Amino acid sequence: MSFERLPELVNADAFLVWRGRFLTVDFLLGVGAEEYLVEVRDGRVAAVRRGPFVMRPGRFAIRASADAWAKFWRKEPPPGFHDIFAMTKSGEAWIDGDLYPLMTNLRYVKDLLEAPRRG
Repeated sequence: MSFERLPELVNADAFLVWRGRFLTVDFLLGVGAEEYLVEVRDGRVAAVRRGPFVMRPGRFAIRASADAWAKFWRKEPPPGFHDIFAMTKSGEAWIDGDLYPLMTNLRYVKDLLEAPRRG
């Protein structure tokens, strides 16, 4: 799975876009040493840009290895890879930055990240 597919997967889901309609935020997704800036505008993924970035931080970041993301995106993820917080608890993922936009829109962000499972 490539993060670049997130706009088509998320924006094609009318309910998901509606759920995130109050969220406008840029956040980072890390895949090993690579970073992607996800730009969300009113619930739509406006763009996903591949780093590296100089002085272009997101409000928060979610990072995991490529292997962890591959397990997370399986149709039926193995135990501990079904949720970003489960991955964090086991040390497979890290979340940092300003957690306010993440936590106030948690269901939307989780569904956004899980879109490749459904797509």
